[in-house]
Amino acid sequence: MTAVERDDPSSVGVRSSSDGDSAGARIGEADTVDWVAALGGTGPGQVSALRELHSLMIRAAGHQVWRMRAALPDPSPGAVDVIVNQAADEAMTALLGKLHTFQGRSRFTTWAFKFAILQAATEVRRLQWQHREVELRDLEQPSPAHDGPELSAEGTDLAGAVAQAMSRVLTPYQRRIAVALLVDAVPIDVLAERLGTSRGALYKTLHDVRSRLRRELTAKGYLLASQAHSPRTPQTDHDPTPSAGTR
Repeated sequence: MTAVERDDPSSVGVRSSSDGDSAGARIGEADTVDWVAALGGTGPGQVSALRELHSLMIRAAGHQVWRMRAALPDPSPGAVDVIVNQAADEAMTALLGKLHTFQGRSRFTTWAFKFAILQAATEVRRLQWQHREVELRDLEQPSPAHDGPELSAEGTDLAGAVAQAMSRVLTPYQRRIAVALLVDAVPIDVLAERLGTSRGALYKTLHDVRSRLRRELTAKGYLLASQAHSPRTPQTDHDPTPSAGTR
């Protein structure tokens, strides 16, 4: 596994057989169009590309699982190997399903790396929470501790304002989802699985929660109007995270 941790995904290249197929040219990281063509093609060129992509997924997933191994119930090499291979297989399936969304704004291997990292982290978190109960509870009145009476008073005032805003502008469902994700730090994929919903639906709920709280806290003078709007995210290739759904 230490070899996995040292490997650089940028060193991976796809070499196809000399079958004359247009997708059978050497696939280098700089030539992202060839990656897409090879993976979407047929014959020996596709087989070679799939094999090299799977090797990349193994390396990326192995790197992530090794980083998070302390959170695993069983961090033995054999257990880690099983998780890495499962994550790599699922990440590869997800990437191939979204191959048409790749537009070359980043290196293909960098894009692929994200799929494996996300899936590996998801697998570790699932195992970490496998035998832990997820409790959907409402928000309790916070009691922040600060150094000095002035900071303590300010912190208590803001915490109280947040709690009141949550009671006023959020539905009971939104409050419980917010507490689970933001206070209790339940991984979103674990919560989605326990509730029988999707990550996208929970992301949508969390987005609505933040929007409502920002508006309320701005109206009450706890946030400046300029703080109520986050900067736009630069446009990149399609993210492996599922798109937001609705509830």
